[in-house]
Amino acid sequence: MSTNMEPVKTYALPVGVTLDRYIMRKQSDFPFATGELSQLLRDIALAGKIINREINRAGLIDVTGAFGANNVQGECQQKLDVIANIRFIRALKNGGEACAIISEEDEEIIYTGNDHAKYVVAMDPLDGSSNIDVNVSIGTIFSIYRRVTPTGTRATIDDFMQGGRKQVAAGYILYGSSTMLVYTTGHGISGFTYDHSLGEFFLSHAEINSPVTGTIYSCNEGNYPMFPATVRDYVDSCRQKNFMARYIGSLVADFHRNMIKGGIYLYPPTEKTPKGKLRLLYECFPLAFLAEQAGGRASDGFRDILDMEPTHLHQRTPLYIGARQLVEELLGKM
Repeated sequence: MSTNMEPVKTYALPVGVTLDRYIMRKQSDFPFATGELSQLLRDIALAGKIINREINRAGLIDVTGAFGANNVQGECQQKLDVIANIRFIRALKNGGEACAIISEEDEEIIYTGNDHAKYVVAMDPLDGSSNIDVNVSIGTIFSIYRRVTPTGTRATIDDFMQGGRKQVAAGYILYGSSTMLVYTTGHGISGFTYDHSLGEFFLSHAEINSPVTGTIYSCNEGNYPMFPATVRDYVDSCRQKNFMARYIGSLVADFHRNMIKGGIYLYPPTEKTPKGKLRLLYECFPLAFLAEQAGGRASDGFRDILDMEPTHLHQRTPLYIGARQLVEELLGKM
């Protein structure tokens, strides 16, 4: 039977590179590894998928709002903080490749029972808690070290006190308009976007490089009167240059935007937090590692963040991080 209708055209969508496949290809970057680090990254990605699911249905299952307790930082825990902490710890314990964990939500080292494992993980399970209830971007930050204590023994604080230059991998998961996992193993940065329909992370940002400079500055300007004079002068100079002020209040989201578009993030010491507010081991070290891999820079105002010597698990520090030229302009004023 004849018809005037045009035949329907079909198009084959290209299949992208999944996170698993990418990790397998890159495994040769680590001659001392036999797959444990690759599996550990997969375990983190799995936990990220679970948290993504919980966040997407947060308004439907009563997981928004305060949990009713403070964490070790003295901050009010949100329900999703607690859920994310549990999910990541469970995934790392079950994966078997991490012998110990430190978390923003726990005062002491968390032992997984996997004393044979070669790695330890430092993490902020859910950064940006104040944004949870208002549907604004939040994230997870993680840092991985190869343990220095003998395998088969219980991990100690020494495994976490190695310093930022000893990180073997670091990254973050950004839960925003799309969910992204971004990580480095010291051989450049790659970003993967989560496809909900397939349940897979696909390579979307290969070899991320940060612009050398930019026109964005990110800080909590409500604290401006309490900033050191040199930082106030720098913020004033940004205003005079008609820079764009962009501040989400989620460290992961602010860092991600500035890394992609070019900008500087500032969290200086204040009268209230004279030693800084951000945590060195599981916020600043991993993001500084990423920043340097992208061509940027991170400093506490006196030295590069990765050159700082950690002294305790929940150590705090000021942070200036982003495009290399912008950070160096700020440091020139100090």
